[in-house]
Amino acid sequence: MTKTWFITGTSKGFGRIWAEAALERGDMVAATARNVEGLQDLNEKYGKNVLTLALDVTEKAAVERTVKRAHDHFGRLDVIINNAGYGLFGAVEEISEQEARDQLETNLFGTLWVTQAALPYLREQGSGHIIQVSSIGGVNAFANIGMYHASKWGLEGFSQALNQEVQPLGIKVTLIEPIGYATDWAGPSAKFARELQAYEHVREANRARRGTSLRGNPEATGQVVLKLVDMEQPPLRIFFGRGAHDMVHAEYEKRLTEWDTFKDLSEEAHGE
Repeated sequence: MTKTWFITGTSKGFGRIWAEAALERGDMVAATARNVEGLQDLNEKYGKNVLTLALDVTEKAAVERTVKRAHDHFGRLDVIINNAGYGLFGAVEEISEQEARDQLETNLFGTLWVTQAALPYLREQGSGHIIQVSSIGGVNAFANIGMYHASKWGLEGFSQALNQEVQPLGIKVTLIEPIGYATDWAGPSAKFARELQAYEHVREANRARRGTSLRGNPEATGQVVLKLVDMEQPPLRIFFGRGAHDMVHAEYEKRLTEWDTFKDLSEEAHGE
């Protein structure tokens, strides 16, 4: 049975790859982006199967109108993919107030607005699959992208709660947590805070780490997303790419060791 998708951030990267994977197999896609001109080739290639829409996910009223328009156009929505977002690079001290607010408005609140706008339609159907594009940075943290982590850790938290709320209604939730991929996430799509010399050591360490990491092929994710949305019981969380499992196992072992080391002090804080 064909599915109808609503995807944010489809002008490039994962959003474009996943939209085309769905369209290639005959599904319907409402493809959104800030600049709808960048989606013109989808109209030319896929015709009535695609509806291209301009959308800034930070504008809540516009999100509600756009989701409604997609639903009215296709008659239903089966897969919601919250992919719009960007990376903000800078040490915590370097980030301006506006940069911090903009990061959360797009990556966290934009996803919340789309999720809220879609839920009434999914509830009425008694079905649907909400896919939130998180990151390895949603379960781990690295220097120089603290506000990006704040946005993704927030996304992880509300999506885990959401999953418990909507499972009884027939709605599925999946958090995709990609590790490094050969996209422009750290390039043209990224934003950079003013640099303080005190944190040059952080930037040097990050450049060295990125230089030795093996980047995944974004095109390989298209077929995996199709498999996810076709699952009867998809996972709440899934990594995309190699290396994430080892990294997160090490991180959680470190956390458990630290919590266990200070268990007596923790319990002392409970009182009698």
